[in-house]
Formats: sequence, C-alpha cells, structure tokens
Amino acid sequence: MDGRDLREVVVPPAEQAHRVRELLDALRAALEGAGPALLPLPADSAAADRLRAAARTDLTLAQGTALVLATSGSTGEAKAVELSADALVTSARATAARLGGHGRWLLALPLEHVAAWQVLVRSAVAGTRPVVAPPGDPSALPGAVAALEDGTDAPHFASLVPTQLARALEVPEAADALARLDAVLLGGAAAPAPLLARAERAGVRVVRTYGSTETSGGCVYDGVALDGVAVALEATGQGDEDDDEGRVLLSGPVLATGYRGRPDLTAEAFVERDERRWYATSDLGRVDAAGRLSVLGRLDDVVVTGGRKVAPLAVERVVAELPGVADVLVVGVPDPEWGQRVVALVVPAAGSAVPSLDAVRGAVRERLGAASAPRDLLVVEAVPVRGIGKPDRRAAAALAVRLLATPS
Repeated sequence: MDGRDLREVVVPPAEQAHRVRELLDALRAALEGAGPALLPLPADSAAADRLRAAARTDLTLAQGTALVLATSGSTGEAKAVELSADALVTSARATAARLGGHGRWLLALPLEHVAAWQVLVRSAVAGTRPVVAPPGDPSALPGAVAALEDGTDAPHFASLVPTQLARALEVPEAADALARLDAVLLGGAAAPAPLLARAERAGVRVVRTYGSTETSGGCVYDGVALDGVAVALEATGQGDEDDDEGRVLLSGPVLATGYRGRPDLTAEAFVERDERRWYATSDLGRVDAAGRLSVLGRLDDVVVTGGRKVAPLAVERVVAELPGVADVLVVGVPDPEWGQRVVALVVPAAGSAVPSLDAVRGAVRERLGAASAPRDLLVVEAVPVRGIGKPDRRAAAALAVRLLATPS
C-alpha cells in the first residue's frame, strides 16, 4: 500500500449517523487490506489543511497501515500517527476480553479522535453496527441507548469524555440511559473524583481508560493494562525523584508504527528498552504495589516551586473533593521568590460558596505536603478547555496571571 492509497475522510458530527454504514465498510476494507487506509480530517478547512500537510500524502505508507490520525497534541505541532490494522484489531479484542465479550457500541464522539475510531474498529471486529448520538447533545442519549438495545441481548457499551458524562448526569433521562449500559469507557482527560462519585450514585458503570493515539486508544483500564500491554516507569532526569514515580512507558502490540514523515519524532517517542519497543509518554505516573497505574499529570505540567515538584492533577483531586467545588484546574505561574507558585482556579458548585484558601491549603497540605498547597485561589465561571474537553493549562495559566494582576 503506498501514498496514493490514503483516503481522506471528512465527516462533520452532524453527518455521522447518516454515514456510519459507509464509514464502517471503508474501515473494514482498510483493516482487511482490501481498501485504502483512512485519513480522518476535521470539517474546518484551515484545520484540515494543516493536518493534511502533517499527514504527507506524498509519502509511502508503512506496511499494514489502516488508519492515519493527524493530531496537534498538547504542543500545537501537527503530526500524523500511522496505526496498523494489527494494532487496532489487537486493541479491540483486548478491550472485549476486559469487558467480558464483544458487544454493540454507542458512537458519541467526533471522528477526529482515536476513541471514536476504536468504537468503529470494535464494531467491525464484533460484526455489529454502532448507534450514533450527537457528541454534544445529552438529550439524544435516551433514544440512542434504546436503539442500541433494540433486538439484541449483546452487551452494550459507550465511550465518552468526562465533559460529556458530566453533562449527561445533569439530564435525568440521559443518566438513566447510561445506567442501562454494561460499561461506559471514560477517557481523553482526567476524571474528577466527584464526577465518578456522581456516576456511581446514578448507577453508571464507569471504566476509566488511559492511552493515546499512539497506543491505538486506551490501553490501561482502571489502572490495569490490557492483555498484552506492559507499563513501566522511567526516571525523568528532573531531580528530586521518587522511587515510585516516573515517566509512563507503554509497550505491546497496540503501539503505532510511528509519525509519518517525522523519523526524528518517532525515534524520540518510540524507544527500545530491554529489547522491547516502548512508547514514552509525556505523563508522570505512579505504580502501586499491586501494579495499578495512577497518572499524576503531564510532565510539562509539573510545577516546580521552591525546588519541589508539584503534580497539578494530584492537587486537583484533593480540591475537587471539597464541598462547594464543581471543577478545578491547578497551574503554576511565575513567582520571583518561589520560581513558580501553585494557583487553583475553582468553579463553584451551583448554590454553594467555594472553600476558603485556608481550607484548600489545609486539605492539600494534609494529603500531599506543604509544597503542593496552592498559594492563591481564583474563582472562575469555567476552566479553559480545548478539543473534546481536555483542560487547557496554557490558557488557564495566562488567565491566572491576568486575574492575579487585576486589583480586587
């Protein structure tokens, strides 16, 4: 298969329901090697041009490639990930094994993201067709889940991001519909503890997933790697290392082939350790005695304050559990004395007052130590997000700087 066998796929979310049969047929052909590999692109022409350029349609495809997913990642630099049919199908089968069998899926994510394509891959492998629900409309979930249940006793699954789950839980009918599913895979961003608690109270069986486009989607479920996948930690070289923390490395047959046209990035991200190929993530993690992985946040998000490292995600988990907090994002801002100061942007829960700075500092100090305690607490209407609900820490840090400079 060469560069001429790469088919561009542009499907706005509003058209997914009408074109799901076409997409599934094209994907099956790509997985079987009977049709061209697929290159999903956003409907926005400027974004599509940027990602099309990253996909380098003039280059020869790696052997066995079925899907090329172009992504800008967190850095804003566009790059294209080559995923083989073997990696995608292996991921789908491992997911089925973990969830107790193949089933029928709800497709509620835009097709620019690997999680949406994995819904299609799992459907292709299972010989089923997914039911489509508009990504941003929780009121459509009851009808979609009813259609999913119609005429089949197979297990029923969905894949969502935390923002979607949070909005669905605010609509009783949508929450009831999700509670009828056998599992809701939740990934794409960290899931706050209060959100998980709300889902549990609503009877929604959430399975937290961790992975990326480079690993064919989620490959660690509730902290435990899928069959065939290995997790390791590597020292970051930033000093002040904890023995049980480090850069998260992932290995196994689900790994991408690499980045199209970027052998430099491929060599940097996909490394050899102990005669095994690993994907070196940009995440800081911890593995407990039982081998369960906890992701502490991105390495480049770590705040260094007074020479101590602070993982914002760990602080957010503590603050999110406090009464009156609907959402929280923790960032570092420049500080002449500490290098960086830890700042918490907090969204108040409806009808509630946010906890005081002293209360926040006390809770964080008790759980994580004094260095992690925020030095400022800023009340905001919403935390900045990007894409399908991932926190935008750059925008949040800039917002914090502006708010701290504004006289109260």
